[in-house]
Amino acid sequence: MKLINRLREGKIKVKKLVSIQNGHAVTDSLTVAEVFGKRHDSVMRDIRNQKVKLVEAGMDEFIFHNFVEREYQSQQGNFYKKYELTEDAFALVAMSYVTPEAMKFKVEFLQEFKRIKAELQGKPKILTEREQLMASMKLSIEAAEEIPVIKKEVTDLKRVFSEELTLNHGQQQSLHHEIKKRVESLIGDYQECGFTKQRMYSEIHKNLRRAFSAPKYIFVKRKDYQEAIAWVKAWRPLL
Repeated sequence: MKLINRLREGKIKVKKLVSIQNGHAVTDSLTVAEVFGKRHDSVMRDIRNQKVKLVEAGMDEFIFHNFVEREYQSQQGNFYKKYELTEDAFALVAMSYVTPEAMKFKVEFLQEFKRIKAELQGKPKILTEREQLMASMKLSIEAAEEIPVIKKEVTDLKRVFSEELTLNHGQQQSLHHEIKKRVESLIGDYQECGFTKQRMYSEIHKNLRRAFSAPKYIFVKRKDYQEAIAWVKAWRPLL
């Protein structure tokens, strides 16, 4: 009879062989002890023995990712230690369990790990707190690196905007008004020289276009507005 069926029939009291914790398939030392018919302190001893060997082999990072010590509360209300084990950690710990029945249990565990992992592949990954922190730090670093670039781009855009933007409607009207005032104020002095209003307007617009490199007065750059107003107020036609 398969172990899973025995679990369903209540012959073994654990709820499931493999569970999902922080997006990873794990079992724990309590489950291993229950299924293999061992005392929990014996399984904890086996786990610690494996960890000692891994430390001696320089496999500290493997321990960090595959053996997680947790605290649980017993039915009597006492608190004890247990280990969560990944598939790799379980395989190492259960390696010494070699009775025929234990071999069947190991196969059942490994098949359940495979099933849970297949299930996880169809779900979005749930990041652990450490992974969330690392992802957040990475985004912060990337954002910090991008800020100077963004600031430079904004500065460049502002410069281009400032240099290329032409007069708004109100400024166009004001400049046009100043041109008209200037022509009206000068026409009496220049009529004796053969200037008409039409010629005067033609001259001031021609000179303004040349002075500010604009095809029409309305295309004078906004940054040159004050200078253009001053220029018109000081303008006189060439004789």
